[in-house]
Amino acid sequence: MNDLETRAAAARPGALRRAAPALLGYAAVRALGLVVLALWSEARGKSAYTLLTARWDSLWYTRVAELGYGYEVRLPNGDVHSNLAFFPLLPWLERLAAAVSPLSYADGGFVVSLLASLAAAWGIFAVADHLYGRRAGVCAVLLWAVLPVGIVQSMAYSESLFTALAAWALYAVLTGRWVTAGLLAGLAGLTRPVGLAVVAAVWAAGVAAFLRERSGSSFVGDGSAVPAGGARDGSHAGPPSGAPRTGAPDGAPPSPHAPGVRLRRVVGMLLAPLGAAGYVLWVGDRTGGGLLGYLDVQAGWRNGFDGGYAFALFVAGRFTSFPSALAGVALVVGVALVVWLYVLCVRRGQPLPLLAHAGTVTALALCASSYFGSKPRLLMPAFPLLLPLAVALARARTRLLAAGLGAVAAGSAAYGAFWLNGSGPP
Repeated sequence: MNDLETRAAAARPGALRRAAPALLGYAAVRALGLVVLALWSEARGKSAYTLLTARWDSLWYTRVAELGYGYEVRLPNGDVHSNLAFFPLLPWLERLAAAVSPLSYADGGFVVSLLASLAAAWGIFAVADHLYGRRAGVCAVLLWAVLPVGIVQSMAYSESLFTALAAWALYAVLTGRWVTAGLLAGLAGLTRPVGLAVVAAVWAAGVAAFLRERSGSSFVGDGSAVPAGGARDGSHAGPPSGAPRTGAPDGAPPSPHAPGVRLRRVVGMLLAPLGAAGYVLWVGDRTGGGLLGYLDVQAGWRNGFDGGYAFALFVAGRFTSFPSALAGVALVVGVALVVWLYVLCVRRGQPLPLLAHAGTVTALALCASSYFGSKPRLLMPAFPLLLPLAVALARARTRLLAAGLGAVAAGSAAYGAFWLNGSGPP
């Protein structure tokens, strides 16, 4: 057993206790959102549970779980909406839940989402706590919980499941658990097309580690490190600059260049893309489209990557009249905020795998030609963008922090209820 494994085994019994404040806070925020949604929906004569489990993408996932792939809808304009666009891990879990319990497929999706959202919150805490301390970890989880579209975390969608896999894969990379990181990245690749972001994180860290070995440098650019001194020793948010804690290269054994470490790294990197590649190749074979088959399926939904051109035209179109110009201003401010947060992550020296993940998620969300109303929820897995804010909030007084986040949570709950009872997440 190497030093990393010894530390992990020693820390594991207290891991849940350490994360408890973050998980309890997260559960409270999500419970508030569900209560507000239930009351709002009741007032409008709608079922909150139906909004969460049986509309929009939720229906497509449950149909895959029940009937498998092959269903499609041909629209009058010639578009073909095929359920091959939906990756299989969530439907598989829905089918498993229905097989081992009296739950329906929709019920299974809701339960999976609730459990996955807690796992995602724990993973986000683990990453932030590892880099910046316990208090910053709690703040990071609460910030993710109070996102304006946070209600999606409680829907039978794949965002929570994907974020959980991504967060724990990033934590595995940061702590030198390469095979675990590769397995989790592979599962993330079976969850959403943006699983490429987790693959990019694993490969960026792996390549950086190989380059560092060849150059003989001790620079910890991939972020694969343990907190300074090995153990987490406090609840404060790291150094005043907000820079992440670092320690031994690759976060693990005293000899990071040992053949065993290199082998595990190679295995992890090879495992990471298997999920996404396997599904894309299967779709290509099923449709007869070869390597481009999955892109053809997405094109039927008018999804593609155009560098943000279509989104820019959409934003510009908001400024042709009033009050839609206000929405245009909000969109510009929102995009500018996302870009600023990413620049801040770079300037604060955030570990390379986190930058690769958040950058890929952001690029795919903002530069895709998909339905523009979905972009806020598509950005949800880019939780590393929240870490600079979490570090800053961690320095605030507890009473002031609780009041501020409580107010934002109430606003998020109201917006989520309004959103789902209106256009909802496409």
